[in-house]
Amino acid sequence: MSATQAGSKPFLSDVQTLRDRARQNLSEGVVTKTYRGDVNKTIEILQSVLATEIVCVLRYTMHAVTATGISSEAIKAEFAEHAKEEQEHMMAVAERIDQLGGTPNFNPEGLATRSASQYAEGENLVDMIRENLIAERIAVDHYRELIRYFGDDDPATRVMLQGILSVEEEHATDMLDLLEAHEGR
Repeated sequence: MSATQAGSKPFLSDVQTLRDRARQNLSEGVVTKTYRGDVNKTIEILQSVLATEIVCVLRYTMHAVTATGISSEAIKAEFAEHAKEEQEHMMAVAERIDQLGGTPNFNPEGLATRSASQYAEGENLVDMIRENLIAERIAVDHYRELIRYFGDDDPATRVMLQGILSVEEEHATDMLDLLEAHEGR
């Protein structure tokens, strides 16, 4: 078959061309000629994602420490587990920013304005669950939009966000289940 198979997109079959390209512009790391996205815009977007994950780590950690009431121990453990998973997301996003040649912004100054989700403590256990559900719904919608935005222009970032999205959807389901259980529905 030729480089284009039955109307599909062409593929690069010349290994020597791949090898030659790999030797060019080494200082650009993973950003090669085949990267179709806008690397600066990608880094800017990922800085917002990073801030969102940091806020989620902080909120879940606060709730894991301060939740009180009947059956709060199991919920505190759930909050702590979610905080751990949000921290894993935070690290993955920070590492992707670094791969693309950016510097992850962990500066707490302006964190709330860079984040898609909010930091809300909640007055009681049900409020905490509700605030976490709201934050997860924001994250789910935000990541779905970003996945569509990156599409084939940056498949590595898209795949990373798809992995994070699946965990955020699990978190939203967990929070909805807890909310329904504690509101008696």
